[in-house]
Amino acid sequence: MDDEEADLREQIFHNNVREQIIFLLLFILLYLFSFMLIEKFRRRDSDDYFTADEDEVKVYRISLWLCTFALAVSLGSALLLPVSIVSNEVLILYPNSYYVKWLNSSLIQGLWNHVFLFSNLSLFVFLPFAYLFSESTGFPGCRGLKGRVYETFIVLALLGVAMLGLAYVISAWLEGDRSSLDALLNLWTYLPFLYSCVSFVGVLMLLVFTPLGFVRLFGVVGGVLVKPQFLRDLNEEYYVYSFEEDTIRRRIETSLTTGIGYISPEPMYPDRGDISAPVDADASMSKGSKNSSPEGKGTPLLRLRNGALQAGLKERLQRIVAMRKEVENQRKTSSLQRNVVYPLAMLLLLALTTITVLMVLQNTLELLIGIKALPLSTRQFTLGIASLSKLGWAGATLEAFLILYLHAASLTGLSTPMRALRVLPRARRTPLARIIALCAVLLAHSTAQPLLVKILGITNFDLLGEFGRIEWLGNFKLVLLYNAIFAATVTLCLVSKFTASVRRELYNRFKWVAEVFITPEDLPIPNISTVSPQLSADRTVIAEKTDKSHLKTD
Repeated sequence: MDDEEADLREQIFHNNVREQIIFLLLFILLYLFSFMLIEKFRRRDSDDYFTADEDEVKVYRISLWLCTFALAVSLGSALLLPVSIVSNEVLILYPNSYYVKWLNSSLIQGLWNHVFLFSNLSLFVFLPFAYLFSESTGFPGCRGLKGRVYETFIVLALLGVAMLGLAYVISAWLEGDRSSLDALLNLWTYLPFLYSCVSFVGVLMLLVFTPLGFVRLFGVVGGVLVKPQFLRDLNEEYYVYSFEEDTIRRRIETSLTTGIGYISPEPMYPDRGDISAPVDADASMSKGSKNSSPEGKGTPLLRLRNGALQAGLKERLQRIVAMRKEVENQRKTSSLQRNVVYPLAMLLLLALTTITVLMVLQNTLELLIGIKALPLSTRQFTLGIASLSKLGWAGATLEAFLILYLHAASLTGLSTPMRALRVLPRARRTPLARIIALCAVLLAHSTAQPLLVKILGITNFDLLGEFGRIEWLGNFKLVLLYNAIFAATVTLCLVSKFTASVRRELYNRFKWVAEVFITPEDLPIPNISTVSPQLSADRTVIAEKTDKSHLKTD
């Protein structure tokens, strides 16, 4: 009996060591990928990194390491459900394989627990510490790295007390039985509660940005892939843009060398093309050109003079170069990619979005009928017992792809307001404070992703660990309302996306019909001198010549 207990303890010890080694290897991979990602975007100049102060360099590096840790945790949280689903199907397909014996329920359960713990630490400890540490200067009389550490810890402790007090007030307001002194002293209960509040905000954020991301993905794919070019001669367009580019370059060189402030020679057909068409002169005026024409945005190039003419020609040259490069890329793209890959990509996006909406509608009906339970789960899940999908491994693979697709759509939708606020990361130009803020947003977004997938009923895989014990997941009205709003917003966004051109064309047609059916008597008689000064002057000259001819005749 003692030998059996010793063998059992030894087996448990070896299993634990193996799991910790696997966790460490996975975390190292995620950390390296996160480090390369941050290295691509972080700013590298004297204002942010390169400095003569050694303490500043150490502070910067420590803050950057904490940001990398948080980003690695967010990546692990985004991959939790797909990895768990694929692991379950692998154990079902190969139950007796020697190469997958390390993959078990204890490993997946430990992975969920580690991600939950590190997510809380990153949100409430590491990222606030990184920001406060980078902004600290030290107490008077205690400067240097040690003084900055003391200041950061004291400010972080005060912030923690404020957050715990706020959590106690909110929990006492929501649940009256938790407002006792024992609940106040039990500090460990506040961390999951704070995390549930943050996850609720993240889920609401996903409700807004995921439908928007579904629509934005079509534009992103359309910008990456080349669209089919029917009834267009790309070679002819390329030569037209090339010739126009050469012509504008010669005119700019002539204007710079000779000092001529007008187009010489003038075009043979000034009424054609963009030479006499209105151009945007704001760019030349905003550059501080003293000789810019004040005529504004609707001034043709032929009427511009001096510096305004050169600015207008340069602006026109930039547009022509951009169009020429676009047509050149379309010429170099193979017809297979234009005519096959692009339609297939668009159909794939449409199919994934439609399947997602149908699954959400099915989940809503099952919740109403009572067939499906709420996403709140506290039971222990065992891998390799049964497939999570009725379609077997194919259905589970589709669920994993849908989860990744939801994550990509929500990130695409999140980038829209960030681009409007000009807080998107830029390569080698993103400061440390913005990196910390972006890591916090991505961490809140990624940790709310498993909750979103489970609420929408995309998969039957139960949330493990503390993820399944978040209390607001057991609110029937909240979950049902969330599903209904998500399905409605995604449907409206798709309908608006694919019918925008049709609605615009119908509006133009109705406007044209209204203009046609207006009788000439209803139109005001224009003053010819205000409509066309040149035509009025010509009319005066003709009248004078007519009078002179009559005098000669007399």
